[in-house]
Amino acid sequence: MKKIALSLILGVFAFGLSSAQEIDFGVKGGVNFAKLTGDSVEDADGRTGFHVGLTGEYMFNDTFGLQGEVVYSTQGLQSEDEILGQNVEQVLKLDYINVPVLAKFYIADSGFSIDAGPQIGFLVSDKYEVNGENVDEELNAETIDLSVGGGLAYKFKEGTSLEGFNVSARYMIGLSNVYKDNNTFGDDITNSNLQISLGYKF
Repeated sequence: MKKIALSLILGVFAFGLSSAQEIDFGVKGGVNFAKLTGDSVEDADGRTGFHVGLTGEYMFNDTFGLQGEVVYSTQGLQSEDEILGQNVEQVLKLDYINVPVLAKFYIADSGFSIDAGPQIGFLVSDKYEVNGENVDEELNAETIDLSVGGGLAYKFKEGTSLEGFNVSARYMIGLSNVYKDNNTFGDDITNSNLQISLGYKF
């Protein structure tokens, strides 16, 4: 599954480079409601963060297109426990450069689309904090993260006051383990992330 997702993403971007003059480029940003899934973190809360990046959409016809993105995304988890009468807040900060490639199926002429596809993430930062202090510990986070998912998007029509703007909601589910040989959080943990975004295409 990992090889298939990576091959698909690389193939689509190679196609996009050859068709760059026909791609609508833009920017996007928004809020993340990220979480880690696994037995050892089932009681932990998600981490609310942000994402920001670049987008490019290629339309094959009026109802089908492909969208690629390069997005900086803050993810992870947080938890608050009482240990020996003291409140202990733990925050795991996992930041990625995510590269999703989504098929976009537009619903008639409504501006709405159903989006779905794979995503590859490149780890930028991996920090573990306890009560605001960084814990100097080797967490062994994997440098590559693969996920798949989709959502809904709306593109404002030409000729309106909001022409060029778009909004979207997307949920991505991890396919690969976040950690390898990790004694703190365990090995069987995957990412998940709900994104709410506002974008603008030039």
